[in-house]
Amino acid sequence: MNWVAWKMLNGDPIKYLGTVFGVAFGVLLIAQQCSIFVGIISRTANPVADVRENILWAMDPYSQNADEIKPLSDSDVFRIRGIEGIDWAVKFFKGTARAKIESGMFKQVIMMGIDDHSLVGAPAKIIHGTLADLRRPDAIIMDEAGYRLLWPGEPIKLNRVLEMNDHRAIIVAICDAAAPFQTFPIVYTRYSQAVQFVASERQQLSFVVAGVKPDHAVADVCRAINTTTDMRAMGHADFVWFIIQYYLKYTGIPVNFGITIALGFIVGTAITGQTFYLFTVENLKQFGALKAMGVTNWRLVGMILLQAAIVGVVGFGLGMGMTAAFFEVTNRALPDLRGLHLPWQIAAGTGVAVTGIITLTAIVSMRKVLLLEPAVVFRG
Repeated sequence: MNWVAWKMLNGDPIKYLGTVFGVAFGVLLIAQQCSIFVGIISRTANPVADVRENILWAMDPYSQNADEIKPLSDSDVFRIRGIEGIDWAVKFFKGTARAKIESGMFKQVIMMGIDDHSLVGAPAKIIHGTLADLRRPDAIIMDEAGYRLLWPGEPIKLNRVLEMNDHRAIIVAICDAAAPFQTFPIVYTRYSQAVQFVASERQQLSFVVAGVKPDHAVADVCRAINTTTDMRAMGHADFVWFIIQYYLKYTGIPVNFGITIALGFIVGTAITGQTFYLFTVENLKQFGALKAMGVTNWRLVGMILLQAAIVGVVGFGLGMGMTAAFFEVTNRALPDLRGLHLPWQIAAGTGVAVTGIITLTAIVSMRKVLLLEPAVVFRG
């Protein structure tokens, strides 16, 4: 019977392919939009998430995210160092600056000021140059995508000079950094240098980053900071989620992507359901003949489920393949979309959605077959 079910399914290749591509198109919409949504939301915290050290972050209690912050006082570093369980604490700057290149063109950049001595917060992957060169006067490290944005089509050349806030900045190294939410170059430099590259304010300290002693829990130390100082502290992972949740709550990104994902599910369900239902209706005589030959309803249900499963598996595979190919091509051709990929969690979730679509269409088709009278095969 399974072979008969397969032959009935691909007896009309056009309808079979139409059903399969209906599922594949729905899978493409759902998986692609979910992946882009996750990638864009992750970008909001990427500059902070790129700080690889296992640390906690201390900031003003009214800070909304990593971009809307109230600067701290330099003395706050010493207050953090005095908290029980703190192993070390250093200054960290995050802000924006305007970079001007030789041609006169200028571009906003994301400025990351790391500790002068320990270089905590430095990029993990240096492509050209060395991290040690950051100790040179006026030295900065720029991400590769940002460099190519400022000098498109030109080969990478170290020791190029920029101008920021009437100060000279020398690119001593190129790094690989995760794509930020804004398409700005990312610049790393020492804290003392960063505060000179931005517009002057009385206070410049964005965050205090601190390490916790091995015999103390990060959560306990954060609670101690929150209760004994007028600052807010949280662990690295909690701070990343704190930033992401702000954009989820206060922007229209989730709603916009949610609508597209829902449309993908509806379109996939509608196309698949309609095509599979018409396939079943057009094969009622064949199902009637099988009933007349003594095939039970349960056996017919098994045949329909097998046909639906084949359509679902093939459509899911095609849709996942098209989604993976989309991200592979865009990552190579469009630097602004770098880092976007298909997470396995989304692939698994899309598989559950496809299972729901296929199950729903199979149930609708089953009803016609179960109510079918075998005598239909003898009618003209």
